[in-house]
Amino acid sequence: MVTPSASRVTRVRSTCLLHGLESLQAFGVLSRPDASAHIKPCGPTVAHAHPRVRGACRRRPTVGAPCQTGRVPSSPPSSTPPVRDLVTRLSAGDRADRLTHLEVLPPRAATYADWPAWAPGDVVAAWQGRGVDRPWAHQVEAADHAWAGRHVVVSTGTASGKSLAYQLPAATASLTGRGARGERGAGTLYVAPTKALAQDQLSGLLDLGLGLRATTHDGDSSREQRDWARDHAELLLTNPDMLHHSLLPGHERWGRFLGSLRFVVIDECHHYRGVFGAHVSHVLRRLRRVCALHGADPTFVLASATVAEPAELASRLTGHDVVAVTEDASPRGQVALALWEPGFTSFVGENGAPVRRAATSEVADLLTDLVLEGARTLAFVRSRRGAETVAQTSAGHLAEVAPELAGRVAPYRGGYLPEERRALEQRLRSGELLGLATTNALELGIDVSGLDAVLLAGFPGTRAALWQQVGRAGRGARDALGVLVARDDPLDTYLVTHPESLLGRPVEACVFDPGNPYVLGPHLCAAAAESPLSVGDLPLFGPTAREAVDSLAASGLLRRRSSRWFWTDRRRASDLADIRSVGGAPVQLVESATGRVVGTVDAAAAHGSAHPGAVYVHLGETWLVSELDLGTNVAMMDRAEVDHSTSAREVTDIRIVQERRHEAWGRCRLAVGEVEVSHQVVSYLRRRVPTGEVLSEEPLDLPERSLRTTAVWWTVPPGVLSDAGLEDSDLPGSAHAAEHASIGLLPLFATCDRWDIGGVSTALHPDTGMLTVFVHDGHPGGAGFAERGFTSARTWLTATREAIASCGCAEGCPSCIQSPKCGNQNSPLDKAGAVALLDVLLADA
Repeated sequence: MVTPSASRVTRVRSTCLLHGLESLQAFGVLSRPDASAHIKPCGPTVAHAHPRVRGACRRRPTVGAPCQTGRVPSSPPSSTPPVRDLVTRLSAGDRADRLTHLEVLPPRAATYADWPAWAPGDVVAAWQGRGVDRPWAHQVEAADHAWAGRHVVVSTGTASGKSLAYQLPAATASLTGRGARGERGAGTLYVAPTKALAQDQLSGLLDLGLGLRATTHDGDSSREQRDWARDHAELLLTNPDMLHHSLLPGHERWGRFLGSLRFVVIDECHHYRGVFGAHVSHVLRRLRRVCALHGADPTFVLASATVAEPAELASRLTGHDVVAVTEDASPRGQVALALWEPGFTSFVGENGAPVRRAATSEVADLLTDLVLEGARTLAFVRSRRGAETVAQTSAGHLAEVAPELAGRVAPYRGGYLPEERRALEQRLRSGELLGLATTNALELGIDVSGLDAVLLAGFPGTRAALWQQVGRAGRGARDALGVLVARDDPLDTYLVTHPESLLGRPVEACVFDPGNPYVLGPHLCAAAAESPLSVGDLPLFGPTAREAVDSLAASGLLRRRSSRWFWTDRRRASDLADIRSVGGAPVQLVESATGRVVGTVDAAAAHGSAHPGAVYVHLGETWLVSELDLGTNVAMMDRAEVDHSTSAREVTDIRIVQERRHEAWGRCRLAVGEVEVSHQVVSYLRRRVPTGEVLSEEPLDLPERSLRTTAVWWTVPPGVLSDAGLEDSDLPGSAHAAEHASIGLLPLFATCDRWDIGGVSTALHPDTGMLTVFVHDGHPGGAGFAERGFTSARTWLTATREAIASCGCAEGCPSCIQSPKCGNQNSPLDKAGAVALLDVLLADA
């Protein structure tokens, strides 16, 4: 993995092409040690018809040495230009001012260890046959802990061979535990956040050639495969969703497997944060309870390349005390991370604000250039549609200047058929694909050797995810290039102009709250359905479990008999907990004429995007919504060619229910506590495409929705405002702008996305009697984000102030104070007033 805490870091700022070239040459950025032996100087070899295409050398893909996960690359070695040349060419010409910062991390040598004495010779030989002569020290340390029955989390870099750390004890337990007649050996349950990662791990296990009885259990598994897994599998690979909805509710049918469990592997555990993390923590507690019912007490092995406080995270997830292995002994080549800010366009956006070029358009151009250079590249894009667009745009550019390469770029995203995903993964591994535009489906530990570069269309939300994605390139001891392309967004703009906030700092701790009653309650019901809950079971689910079961019993969801609680409802208890969301059932988008389901939208977004009269875009086609039935969660719509878009206007109110903590900042005040947020979509605007001109405002009659959650808020009394020269007329726009910017910057300090949180601001709030700005979690009960905002408020709000003040716009733009999710259409907003307001707040912080 690339970590921002490397021992020696070279930082280079580039504001013009000449400075960038001199800096890169002076520091020798990322030229491979053996470059002179097989890389020729790059020169233009193609007449470029497209003005955005600057690549030159079209070469075959590069494949590195076997990585320590044991997979031997299947395509022959070849060469690409040194990364020094790649950065130089990407930042040439009119792109010279887009490279705002270049971070260079030095290489690291490997530290090896002997194979554990407990590992059988044939198991060791299988890994040696795949190129792993000796394991790295951290692999042996983690494997030894697991084999000894100690719960362990291995938190080392991307491509540091964490798979071997749990596959070695799992394979050994499987083979040595078989009876004389070949009865099933000791079992291992592997849990990954995605099906693709489980499939990749299965391929690696089967490639060992040890005859391991391994299979997946997910939504792609056939009935025959599931039956075989129950009867014969020793290593079962699944995901939290299948564990929650299938394996645990049907645990009696899985009794033989669960009773044989020796290891439970939780891979990519940093992925479990927020409400999802809280749900998974209770799924794992239910797993522990069910295993005990069948006579097993498995050892948990957790892995993540990018997580702070790994032992604490692993303990909160599993409920066990966990040993952490964090010293990375794997080799790493030099790594460069370029921060990149697209320039402004001539287009004028909402309220006359300037607009930067879209990050997806910039990434499509960079992907084209890198493919032309022969650099195997992943481009991470935040949406499925964006991934398709980037791949299509890049292929179109290539078709103009190098038609033979146009077919070597493809998209990869969720929603594809299983066989389509497997085929794309194989094409990428083999080197047939040079460029792949993907959602974060390939962020996790899928083993792809020989990648040269990674492009990120926008900050992925956390430093952990950033380094996870950059770590897809340069696996093993290869050099690598990562380019973070900023979106027109306050957080992205702040990061590429303040690299010290992104680099040289540890990754974030995963934030989630297992005690959230909206999460805990459904899982207690599910546990009771699996086997009646006893008083002795409750400590497993946390200190608030007794209060929760009493409440569930009072509401009729559980029935108490003696000292146990029973599930007596006719529904499936597991259906009460939607572990990926807590926003209610999604709304189906149905074509009126045929009854065909075109797509779905989350329940929380339906009022704003699927109301009557809404223009909905799906796969490039426009649809017009005619009816929204909230009782059946169905919206009826028809295909329509329209000249306008729609955007909802929403009225939001917030009430303080209970304050938990507060701090005095001079005469100002910071607090955190429980709030009730009410939302109501009252109208929508029809805007002409593409000018954005408002054609009309149409009223809507939709019910009010309420959310009980956690918020952090700050108040400024009238006397402080007047002393600072802030007029009453300035306050609504100043508070509103500060609210938007603080929402945009909170993901830098809490492990969340701006869409996980919301805000309300008012010049005079009835509960406080003064100007108040709230930032709240967007999930019932809270997800821990507002709490993290409270604990880091000084640095968070200082960064917010700096982001607004340093933005180059005159009166506010999407890079500082405008928000894409504002229910008031970004009005009123006062950029100068927001800076003055935050100065007042922070003066005594």
